[in-house]
Amino acid sequence: MVDKIQILVAAHKKASMPQKECMYTPIQVGSALASEKFAGFLYDNNGVNISAKNPYFNELTALYWARHNSDADVIGLVHYRRFFSISKKKSLSAILSEPDLRELLQTTAVIVPKKRRYWIESSQSHYRHAHHGESLDVLRSVIATRQPEYLDSYDRNMAHSWAHMFNMFIMKRNKFDAYMDWLFDILFAVEVQIQDDVVQWDHYEQRVYGFLSERLLDVWLDKNHINYQEVPVVFMERQNWLLKGGRFLARKIGIGRIV
Repeated sequence: MVDKIQILVAAHKKASMPQKECMYTPIQVGSALASEKFAGFLYDNNGVNISAKNPYFNELTALYWARHNSDADVIGLVHYRRFFSISKKKSLSAILSEPDLRELLQTTAVIVPKKRRYWIESSQSHYRHAHHGESLDVLRSVIATRQPEYLDSYDRNMAHSWAHMFNMFIMKRNKFDAYMDWLFDILFAVEVQIQDDVVQWDHYEQRVYGFLSERLLDVWLDKNHINYQEVPVVFMERQNWLLKGGRFLARKIGIGRIV
């Protein structure tokens, strides 16, 4: 039986938070570097933490905090502007509720976002067009060395034209702990090899470990034959589709990322 559920809402700035759903807990990521602490939030620099690495690990600092400090039976992560929502309505009153989640957890141990599809390119080519490709080379090398049994799954998933993105998921505790231990073992090993290069990249690209981890969730699920349930993600803010389209075209013709 599932008792305590904790869905962390990662935020680096003040934002509206769910009020009626007690399972949602706002957490200020990068708290160790923040000039202001947000009232009513958890802070990711309490207990065992990597809060100071937030510029490089992004929302993963909240997940690391949860792995070592949360006592919940089910743990999840969403963002202050992205939530799971069955209705797809852009309202905090319509996001995934605890009764709906408990019903889903009766038949699955893992909940992930709907697949993000690339259609005309693979997950690997998409990453290489959007980010520094050498980080992906180091990632594959680390997996081959530290987790070689995952290499076939890695190659297979990087060839897919889809992925479960945003580092968003909800997992029962045993699955969460196993995934976190596997994930950070790999990312910390990658960090050792590329950290001198990363500090020279722009602030966006310095979030490399968050970008890499988005490609690893499906690898872990696939290799361990873990069934999951997809739930739509609602984006609470307006998206600039013209800018997103421009970035896509810029990557495809090789002129880099539009800032």
